[in-house]
Amino acid sequence: MSIIICPGIHEPELTESFIAGCLNLNSDSSSTQEKVNILVYPEPGVLSLSPVHILQFLHNCLDDRLESPVFFISFSAGVVGAILAANSWRLLGGKVTAFIAIDGWGVPLWGDFPIHRISHDYFTHWSSSLLGSGNNNFYAQPAVDHLFIWRSPQTVRGFAVNPTEEFYPKSDRTSAAQFIQQLLKHYEEK
Repeated sequence: MSIIICPGIHEPELTESFIAGCLNLNSDSSSTQEKVNILVYPEPGVLSLSPVHILQFLHNCLDDRLESPVFFISFSAGVVGAILAANSWRLLGGKVTAFIAIDGWGVPLWGDFPIHRISHDYFTHWSSSLLGSGNNNFYAQPAVDHLFIWRSPQTVRGFAVNPTEEFYPKSDRTSAAQFIQQLLKHYEEK
């Protein structure tokens, strides 16, 4: 499985910090890392909004192997381009294992693959759900700064909210990084 990281419009160091804090958190994630290919969409700025550029990045990195499963993790403005690229990948016959939108406030989310929202506060969680809440979601409590949830997901505490109760009970306190790791583990086992 390939994890496609689609950052927003911010310094690249924040994405490096996200990967270190989320995908390298404990020994369980190291076994996950051996089984996955982490690909970070490298274009800074407004190109993070471009599904065409993200799709081209996927084709280049995966050598047009549509059967290779991809797992999207996107942040902020990167959610815009990533959700469109994920749906385009599916339309081309590709396999999208799941999609995580971190603070994709105001971005409608749809697709024939599992979608999860992670929000830096309850208001963003609640108001974003009006545009497609997806499956299992997370919101920070207490609220944190928008960039902080990307920079330090391992320190952000909050609630995993699961309308289907497939992963968690109605709500369960955890960290954003643990929530993401639980999703990765779940989809890896499928």
